[in-house]
Amino acid sequence: MYNRIVKRLLDLVLSLLLTPLLVIICLIFGILIYTEDKGPIFYIAERRGIHGKVFNMYKLRSMKVNAPDIRNKDNSTFNGEDDPRVTRIGKFIRKSSIDEIPQLINVIIGDMSFIGPRPSLVSGNYDDLDFFRKKRLEVRPGITGYSQAYFRNSISQEEKVKKDCIYIDNISFMLDVKIFLKTIKAVFFRKNIYNNKK
Repeated sequence: MYNRIVKRLLDLVLSLLLTPLLVIICLIFGILIYTEDKGPIFYIAERRGIHGKVFNMYKLRSMKVNAPDIRNKDNSTFNGEDDPRVTRIGKFIRKSSIDEIPQLINVIIGDMSFIGPRPSLVSGNYDDLDFFRKKRLEVRPGITGYSQAYFRNSISQEEKVKKDCIYIDNISFMLDVKIFLKTIKAVFFRKNIYNNKK
């Protein structure tokens, strides 16, 4: 009941209430992004969502135009403190997680939730995914989630996948509240921001 109906209603109400904040942040930081590095304000990335559906995920652009895609050995995104691809304003919006705010659009549309496993990269066919990766796709991906809130970039991609599956088996309103509060704490203290385990 909670996962199928209540969670979606809460997502929709909260995201609509936060729409004015979304507009203000996009205006302010959109101008700063464009002023520093002429180009698109948003970074739009294809991600795999609930039941394997591919969707466009929105973020404020933190990298320079046409920056190369660099991956870690586990295929997770390289994210180092001195990454030369990142603009000056990009460093700030990454550290503060402001770059994630446009994902409120994805929540309104229904592609994402506030709380859930972080969206998966689109690689290979859905049918070829292993058990744990398919299980992650049983729920909407989230702006934040269990692995993101408690571990962020301190554990491997494989560990994140398995911990996300534990979340899916135990979804509840109270667990989502705990993850939300833990996320605020993690963002405030800026813990485990970087993922540079090449």
